[in-house]
Amino acid sequence: MSVFDTVFLLFIIALGTYFQTVTGFGLAMIVIGVSSGLELTSVPFIATVVSIISLANSGLALRNHIHHINWECTNTTLLGVVPSSILGVLLLNYLNVQAKYILEFLLGLVIVYSGVIFALRPRQRTTRSRLRAFFSIGFISGLCGGLFGMPGPPIIFHMYRQPFTLVETRNMLLLIFACTAFSRTAYEVVATGLPKNSLLISLLALPCVAAATIFAQRFPPPVRPVTMRQITFISLVLIGLALMYGSVTNYFD
Repeated sequence: MSVFDTVFLLFIIALGTYFQTVTGFGLAMIVIGVSSGLELTSVPFIATVVSIISLANSGLALRNHIHHINWECTNTTLLGVVPSSILGVLLLNYLNVQAKYILEFLLGLVIVYSGVIFALRPRQRTTRSRLRAFFSIGFISGLCGGLFGMPGPPIIFHMYRQPFTLVETRNMLLLIFACTAFSRTAYEVVATGLPKNSLLISLLALPCVAAATIFAQRFPPPVRPVTMRQITFISLVLIGLALMYGSVTNYFD
């Protein structure tokens, strides 16, 4: 990557962090969607960078909060997450070589789906879902995490529907995201090695993430949370549609 591309990518990461800090979501989808759409990096490269960043952030956020976790549901979810995240990496490597445009189309589709899901407000259940539902959602989320470094949408919507406290839900999600990031990163290290310069970009990105987080906390946007949520929803849908359109037109060129 050139110096300009590196600086621009770090700016996108900081922008995604700002959105996530004020809305609770969006980092991975904005960073992976924009960088892939502008062809700054390949999907495997930026997915690895996002996984490393997510692993660091989740690890720090979970300090002194590990007891706020429903272990039965979390462990069942992780039984689905860990193997499917590795399967997702294998599928990512195959599609990136054999069917690059299909990969970009799928990425766009997942981002559009994510925007729509986050625009909805899940209604909390009065009783907990069955454990097999946690396993199934974990498998789907792990597959998304392995493919794109974005395990969030399915598991977030599912967890927020459960009769858990907000603290329980947030910490369970953090642990699941951390385990997903660790699984795909560890597999890459052992099987193929990390993409070139991914560790360097990740280290450069960490100060940007920290600075953007502090800035967002001190200087939130002068709009209502609902309006900010709508802006993020529209941004994600537009990014996803642009990726889908670009993959289709490139495929037929």
